[in-house]
Amino acid sequence: MPQRPCVRIALYATAALSCALHAPAEAQGAKPGDVTASASLSGFTQFDTDLDSGGNFHWGGGLASGRIARQFTPQASAGLTVRYDYQEWKFEAPTAFGGVAPWDHLNAPSIGLNLGYTYATDLQFGVTPTVEWSYESGAKTTDALTYGAVATIAKVYSPDLVLGLGVSVFRRINETKALPFLIVNWKINDRWRVANPFQAGPAGGGGLELVYAPDDHWEFAGGATYRSYRFRLREDGPTPNGIGENSFIPVFARISRTLTKELRFDFYATIQTAAKLTVDNANGSGRYSDDYKIAPGMGATLAYRF
Repeated sequence: MPQRPCVRIALYATAALSCALHAPAEAQGAKPGDVTASASLSGFTQFDTDLDSGGNFHWGGGLASGRIARQFTPQASAGLTVRYDYQEWKFEAPTAFGGVAPWDHLNAPSIGLNLGYTYATDLQFGVTPTVEWSYESGAKTTDALTYGAVATIAKVYSPDLVLGLGVSVFRRINETKALPFLIVNWKINDRWRVANPFQAGPAGGGGLELVYAPDDHWEFAGGATYRSYRFRLREDGPTPNGIGENSFIPVFARISRTLTKELRFDFYATIQTAAKLTVDNANGSGRYSDDYKIAPGMGATLAYRF
């Protein structure tokens, strides 16, 4: 019988903001010696979803993230971000994968260094080198290394408009992936803006969202981005020491509430589109893959700024 959807909302990274994407905004007004810190707990669950070749699956995941940053000079800042991402998957008779679950429990601890430099009052650069270990429980972490960096350049056209370009380049377990993206922070008027909602890193770029803020406490938004999670499979699994990947384009709606000056809550409803699961052998040669149907999900984030 098909399994029931995962009903718990585990902690996930859907709303973790990218330091590289938001460095231009933070640099304005920061004074030498200023130190900022933040922490977030996020959660996501994807409900039962059919695979094209037969069978279904669902998953839930969780992430804890913390960041600290210091403005060293009027031009230069540096910070440190640490994260731990966890996902739990449940499959039911996945035909394309031999009727056996290709993976179950996924982990992705990471650490990143956030460097920002203001070349001029209207031109800022950022680079975020990151090291991540992405693996199924029971895999060799020495074979699960992902490393690379996000680089950005942004121009401040006015207090209401920041535009720029970024590129995410990472070596992700037997492959190198480069993904360019736009940097946008455009305050159209007092209620509407367009901005990057998500983190740029090994999983993808920052995406875009349109935000409506009727007052200082509420926000309503919608947008899309691209995500691709690649990880080392366990040694005693169906594909020993193989490589798994989940890639998709999430389209989302967001409702956010600012509870206090420091505390914020975000709720998300999503559908995953253009989605695919892949399993490769240990050397990276292809073995199994299957597309999956449009997948509904929901998530939440609680973020605190110190």
